[in-house]
Amino acid sequence: MRHLVGIRREDKNKWEARVPITPAHVSELGSELPVDFVVQTSLIRVFSDSDYEKAGARVAESLDDCPVVFAVKEIPTRLLQEGRTYIYFSHTIKGQPYNMEMLKRLMELKCQLIDYECIVDEKGRRLVFFGRHAGLAGMIDALWALGQRLEWEGGDPNPFGAARQAFRYRDLPDAKESLTEVGKAIAKNGIPESLAPMVFGFAGYGNVSQGAQEILDLFPVIEVDPDELPGLFEKGSFSTKHLYKTVFHERHMVAPRNDGDLFELQDYYDHPEKYRSDFNRYLPYLSVLMNCIFWTEEYPRLITNDEIAGLFASVESPRFRVVGEISCDPGGSVEFLVKTTDSGNPVFVYDLETGKALDGVAGKGPVLVGVDNLPCELPLESSGHFSESLKPYFGAIAMADYTLPYDALDLPLPIKKALILHQGELTPDYRYMKEFIS
Repeated sequence: MRHLVGIRREDKNKWEARVPITPAHVSELGSELPVDFVVQTSLIRVFSDSDYEKAGARVAESLDDCPVVFAVKEIPTRLLQEGRTYIYFSHTIKGQPYNMEMLKRLMELKCQLIDYECIVDEKGRRLVFFGRHAGLAGMIDALWALGQRLEWEGGDPNPFGAARQAFRYRDLPDAKESLTEVGKAIAKNGIPESLAPMVFGFAGYGNVSQGAQEILDLFPVIEVDPDELPGLFEKGSFSTKHLYKTVFHERHMVAPRNDGDLFELQDYYDHPEKYRSDFNRYLPYLSVLMNCIFWTEEYPRLITNDEIAGLFASVESPRFRVVGEISCDPGGSVEFLVKTTDSGNPVFVYDLETGKALDGVAGKGPVLVGVDNLPCELPLESSGHFSESLKPYFGAIAMADYTLPYDALDLPLPIKKALILHQGELTPDYRYMKEFIS
C-alpha cells in the first residue's frame, strides 16, 4: 500500500516562497518509503514545478485525493476538507483570535492538526523550525533599516547605507559576502564618532538570536556583558572601528518584585507573576535591539509604550534607533510593535505622540522591522534546513493510521505531543484551548 501525501502551495502573501519539503527530499523519501507525492502548482515557490516533477512528484492544481497535507503557513478555512491530516504552523496555541475560526472548522471536519511549533524535545526545545533563518534575515533587514534611518537623519556618511534587505540578495552567501565588505570598510575607516559606541543588543540567546548574531559577527565586533555597558560609556574611550554586541539573558531582562528575593530561572518560568521587567535600564546604551524572545501574556514585557516614550523624552536625540522585532507579536514583548509588516513595506516609525505607525524611517521615534515571515526572505536556505529537520519524522506522520484512538496512535513522542487535534478533538495537552473557541 502506498500513501499519498500532498504539499500545498503557499499563498498567504506574494513573498511566501518557502516549502516544507524540498524536491531533493521528495526524491529521497519517495524512494525509501511507500509514499507518493502530489505537489500543488505554484508560480512563487522557490523551487519550480519542474523541480518537483524531476524528483518524482505529480504536480497538480488539486490535493483533494491526499489524506495528509503538508504546508508552511495557515490554510484558509474555506479550503479545509473533512478527515484530513494537516501539518503547518497554525498559530493557535496562544488562542490567537484571527485563527480561531480555522481551528473550529478543523474540529467540525474531524481533522488532525499537527503544528510544527509544538514539535519539541523533552526540554521543550524546538526540533522543526525556521528560527535561525528568521534571525539571519531579521539582522540583515535591521542593518538595512539602520542605514536608511541614518541617511534620513543626514550628517556624516554611514557605512550601513550599502546594506540591502535580505530578499534583495541572490542568496545567503551573497548577503554574507556583501556585508563582510561593509565590515571591512568599518574596520578600515570606522564609523562616525557621533554614532560611537554603536551597541547591538540581542534579547534572547536561542536559535533566532544565534542566527542574528551570525550576521553581526561578519563585522568587527567587541562583545560586552550587559552589565558592562554603563562602564563602557562612563569610561568614554571606545572604538569607532568596531561594533559592540551584548546578549541579554532572562536575568538581565527581569527582576523579582520583592527586593529581598533572588532571581532564579526556573522560578521565573514557573511563576512569572513574581517578576517585573528590568530591561529599561539598558535602553539608553543601545543603538539597535534585536528582539528574539518567545513571549506570552503571563510574562513581563521587554519594553512598554511608557518606557520608550520616557527614553525619547529624556534626551534630544536618543541613540536608540532600530528594533529588529523578530518575535513579531503585535502589542507583545515590545508593546509599541503596533502592527506587523511585509517585505514590500518592512519598516515603520512608532510615532510617540499618536502611538501610531508611520510607514518608512522618518519621524521622532524608533524604527521597527516587523516582517512577520522573515525566513521567506531567504527561501532557499530556510526551506532546505526546515525540510532536513522534518525528514526524520515524515514517514511516521505520512503513514500513521489516524482512525485509531489517540492512545493507540503509533507516532514518535515529539509528533504525538504536537498533535493539537485528533479526529476533530483537542488532544490532552491542548484541552486548555477550549476557552478560546467557546
